[in-house]
Amino acid sequence: MQKKAKTHIPKADAIKRNWFVLDAAGKTLGRLATEVAKILCGKNKPTYTTYLDCGDGVIIVNAEQIEVTGSKEAQKVYHYYTGSMGGLRMIPYRTMKARKPEYIIEHAVKGMMPKTRLARQQLKKLRIFAGKEHNLSAQQPIQANI
Repeated sequence: MQKKAKTHIPKADAIKRNWFVLDAAGKTLGRLATEVAKILCGKNKPTYTTYLDCGDGVIIVNAEQIEVTGSKEAQKVYHYYTGSMGGLRMIPYRTMKARKPEYIIEHAVKGMMPKTRLARQQLKKLRIFAGKEHNLSAQQPIQANI
């Protein structure tokens, strides 16, 4: 008779967290966002647990050099509502990229995360910078190639 394998459930205080630096220069928006969402959730680790925050932190640099495929650059639009009558604002991708390139990646990653309290907690470990410099050297980030 075979022995049953025991399920390993990690303790919340025993989870090791790292920080990764990803370079967005020349990367496709959706493909980068899925990889970032996996790292934030912890799905890249063998100790992944659905109900625990076992993910790592992510630092994204060169957000202004992100790419989109096809005709999305001309057709993609970001919406928000001001709260007043007729207050729907529509900002084209090109304008948003010129104004706030960090928001483009943040919006894409947030859309790929689960809509839960845990995911909101995991999104706090995402830092995005438009240029190639970041101020998070204290976290001792690891350069990742994705």
